[in-house]
Amino acid sequence: MALPSLLSKVPRATREEAEQVRQLVSFRIGEEEFGVDILMVQEIIRLPTITPIPNAPRFILGMINLRGKIIPVIDLRQRLKIRGNRPGATDRKTRILIVEIFNHVTGFIVDSVSEVMKVSISEIEPTPHLVVSSIDAEYIRGVIKMPNRLIILLDFRQILKVQEEKELHAIEYNAEDVEFEGEEADMEMISDTTYKDKS
Repeated sequence: MALPSLLSKVPRATREEAEQVRQLVSFRIGEEEFGVDILMVQEIIRLPTITPIPNAPRFILGMINLRGKIIPVIDLRQRLKIRGNRPGATDRKTRILIVEIFNHVTGFIVDSVSEVMKVSISEIEPTPHLVVSSIDAEYIRGVIKMPNRLIILLDFRQILKVQEEKELHAIEYNAEDVEFEGEEADMEMISDTTYKDKS
């Protein structure tokens, strides 16, 4: 499919309007609410059995089997240094965001997923000083202020360093012979309107 030719047929005003709107997946970790560009999120899945990987870096909780694909899983709460304990395996609201970063697919555990939302680029404000003191500023793209809500827009490309990406790739390769526990992960669809947690 020739994308440029298709875009050329779309009225200029429509293209400009679309370029000014972003769709985000919003999710919660503790008391904080975050957002990530929906284009980075491939899937949202319920928390399956996570298989520990021997000698894996500390930031990797383990691996999951998603339809035969081995995916490393990272605790986003720990990565962002947010206080509190990660919900246990029995918490039905816990989700894993399956995200593609630099051609590698990684899972990030979050407490819950709130919704898929559309925001205007003009609504994304620069990060206020110490908006979240425990989170490194390099991870934050901006904030979205809404009535009774403050959504922190994360830059997932900054959450993992280049060396860590290499370690993840090595873990994926070496985990091919690992025997995974439990069933394969259960996928949930990402709606282009609004995702509502129905657990």
